[in-house]
Amino acid sequence: MCPKDKENILKCLFIVLLLIIIIIPLSIMPEQKNILTTVATNENNPNIGTTNIKFGQNDIIIGSAISHEVNSDEIKINESGIYQISYQVYGETENLGSFKFNTVLSVNNNFLENTFNESPILKQNTENRMTLSGTVIIKLNAGDILRLQAVTIEDIAFQRARIDIEKIA
Repeated sequence: MCPKDKENILKCLFIVLLLIIIIIPLSIMPEQKNILTTVATNENNPNIGTTNIKFGQNDIIIGSAISHEVNSDEIKINESGIYQISYQVYGETENLGSFKFNTVLSVNNNFLENTFNESPILKQNTENRMTLSGTVIIKLNAGDILRLQAVTIEDIAFQRARIDIEKIA
């Protein structure tokens, strides 16, 4: 409550005005972004067939909600929240014949079935290479380990991959 004399009223108005000047900008400031972009090349994933994708280069790291150690297949979630995850995986084989691979995300070594991404089956006499991509929005918890896996029974090498993750809430 503000007093009724002029000097104290002015002090009270000054304090209220100061609080408004400080509180309003703080309340409309954007939340800090948390983004991770990491890529893989053929040297990172020499295995043929089903494999967890290892990422050898972190291109963008903003914030601390997501972390990745170079040359690892583990992406660590450091803050609980809602995350948008987009990825691309390029697979290629030199063998002619049927060609098919799939991708799936796993959290703490548990596959997320709703992220299973299936390629079409390519038959003989075709160029046996393809890029699968996907985007999902999922809830993750602090301490979760996220992985991207390529799944196939073919002799496919996964020469390039990319994953982009942003904490959106």
